Amino acid sequence: MIVDLPNTSTQAVSKRLVKLREDTGAMALSRVLTLVVVVDEAEAEQAIDTANDASRQHPCRIIVVVTGNRRGTARLDGQIRVGGDAGASEVVVLRLYGPLARHGRAVVTPLLLADSPIVVWWPTDAPKDPSADPVGAMGQRRITDASRTSGKPRTVLGRLASAYAPGDTDLAWSRVTLWRGILTAALDQAPFEPVTEATVVAAPDSPSGELLAGWLSARLRCPVRLAQSRRGTGIISVRLVRDSGPVDLVRPEDGSTSMLRQPGQPDRTLALPHRGDAECLADELRRLDPDEVYEDALTVGLPEVGSGRRSATEAVRAGAAPSPAEAEKDTRRLRRAAGAASSSARVEKLPMPEDGASSESVQQAAADRLAEMEEKRS
Repeated sequence: MIVDLPNTSTQAVSKRLVKLREDTGAMALSRVLTLVVVVDEAEAEQAIDTANDASRQHPCRIIVVVTGNRRGTARLDGQIRVGGDAGASEVVVLRLYGPLARHGRAVVTPLLLADSPIVVWWPTDAPKDPSADPVGAMGQRRITDASRTSGKPRTVLGRLASAYAPGDTDLAWSRVTLWRGILTAALDQAPFEPVTEATVVAAPDSPSGELLAGWLSARLRCPVRLAQSRRGTGIISVRLVRDSGPVDLVRPEDGSTSMLRQPGQPDRTLALPHRGDAECLADELRRLDPDEVYEDALTVGLPEVGSGRRSATEAVRAGAAPSPAEAEKDTRRLRRAAGAASSSARVEKLPMPEDGASSESVQQAAADRLAEMEEKRS
């Protein structure tokens, strides 16, 4: 159900919410937080769809602040979505025009759920200092997305680092959760040798590659370099160098299956899909306390990552990174050897629960395992 309230007020929107609650039942009693989404008109519908999908794991009230034309007279157009049009939430869309567009906090405040946490999410360009933003200052958590912010990844992340405040996080960080889980599990196996250096290969427009390199630098305290790939998207590979030989994790091109190679162990294919925005947003809504690991990766590790950039081809030729082409060939070879009947069993899900588990439980298991490993290593 979608209810439009043109040229309205927050008081009228609040009253209509109460009436809808009386008509449809106690739809807001199970809401665990308020998610405030600040977005422009062009990205509003996509952001609402993403927030709705994430709310199926975390029922909440979603308040979408859409900044319209700042010229002309002040006007507020409201819209309420419930039922099938709102996932597991109730969605309030507020379109602000004229001088009112500068007063998002005043418009949002009367519609917040009482005595519940507030999370603020900017799906595209975020303010330079999210915690100092009038709307951002309301939130216990503030979620940005460096991959959707204008500017080079290192520049955007550097700006976020300089303005970091407890509670800040980024969807680019959530996208490396599975990479972190697999690498942590690999280092938790014998031989227990220190990593002497590491190389991350990623697309030049991937802030996730930057953050993964920063995490490795902060956690392993060794030299880490970042190489740029002209092909593929996101992170392509990671090589961790130890005395017994390198640990290689490679996801060729835009695939969802990766190759893990370790000395003294057979090569393995691992499920490593690209994570969607809704999945990453749901992960960030799962915790409301500050993410110290993200803080270390952003503010401590990333500045130490080698700034002298080289291409992925140069890194492969120098023996600093694995070859994605060879990894792809080896992956196909393993699949052929395993046969059609057993190929699904060969694609492991590390660190994952047993087959048949839901997507939510799979991601939670990876996050839990990662936290356990990091606590053990710290």
